[in-house]
Amino acid sequence: MTPRIVALGGGHGLYATLSAARRLTPHVTAIVTVADDGGSSGRLRNELDVVPPGDLRMALAALASDSPQGRLWATIIQHRFGGNGALAGHPIGNLILAGLNELLGDPVAALDELGRILGIHGRVLPMCPMGLSIEADVSGLEADPRMSRVIRGQVAIATTVGKVRRVRLLPNDPPATPQAVDAIMNADLVVLGPGSWFTSVIPHLLVPELREALITSPARRVVVLNLAPEPGETAGFSPEKHLAVLSQHAPELRVDAVIADVAAVPVPERLHRTAAAMLAPGGRVHLAPVAAEDPVVPRHDPAALAEALGAVFAELERQTGSAHHDAAPATSGPAPEGQETRRSNPWR
Repeated sequence: MTPRIVALGGGHGLYATLSAARRLTPHVTAIVTVADDGGSSGRLRNELDVVPPGDLRMALAALASDSPQGRLWATIIQHRFGGNGALAGHPIGNLILAGLNELLGDPVAALDELGRILGIHGRVLPMCPMGLSIEADVSGLEADPRMSRVIRGQVAIATTVGKVRRVRLLPNDPPATPQAVDAIMNADLVVLGPGSWFTSVIPHLLVPELREALITSPARRVVVLNLAPEPGETAGFSPEKHLAVLSQHAPELRVDAVIADVAAVPVPERLHRTAAAMLAPGGRVHLAPVAAEDPVVPRHDPAALAEALGAVFAELERQTGSAHHDAAPATSGPAPEGQETRRSNPWR
């Protein structure tokens, strides 16, 4: 039996997590934000009233089979139409998902069907079965620096020149996709981040059923921090500021580990102090070289991130095994066959 990993986020950040997680286990579920209102996704939302497909498409591509058919279809769904006509800028995968959703009447069924074509072993799910909007309180846009302005829309928030203080979902009490809740409750490891912090990561904590599942799941919970602040919504953010605003939106959430790139944390002591407030007993900050050598765009290296996730999970499992061993009576018999093997190698 291999561990079940659930990754939450959207866009390129979630793509990085999924590319890493699939190196550890075939049982990977992506839970994807559904508030995108720009580009192809925004156009399809307005025209067809569908769940925005762009981030969902990217997650499917990240989990596509390594078979020739899987790789071919991953390329197909990512291809964007050129030209200046009505289809210009639309990825093929967005149109396929929109069409399947119309035919099947269910975004989860549409994703499962396209997932079969791509040969994925895991699953891609929307965090909510309908498209949502994001609203933010932003300071620095008024003459009085103490005043905030409300900005609505993912694109507007991501590109604001002000400072995002807090975000909300509209409607403010959206339902979670039931399969997403089940996946979190049955996971061994849940990964939140990296990604656009206010528009891809934090929104999962604003869906009441998802937040409750994240808090109560027996899974190990890991936060992966971004490599650098993003222009717009997190400009000037330190690593510890990312954690602080995450905790602000879900103060009751406790995590087992925080993974950050060692070169992206100039003052580790500050990150450790901030993380302490949201770490579960036995939790830790794990600093590792997880950045890819990309001189243009900061991005996580899938192999390095996989190694960090594997190391963190294995250590947490050893702690559990050690705690069980210490608590066991002296007369207790040997562990069930295979139990020690899994603790020493949880990714077998």
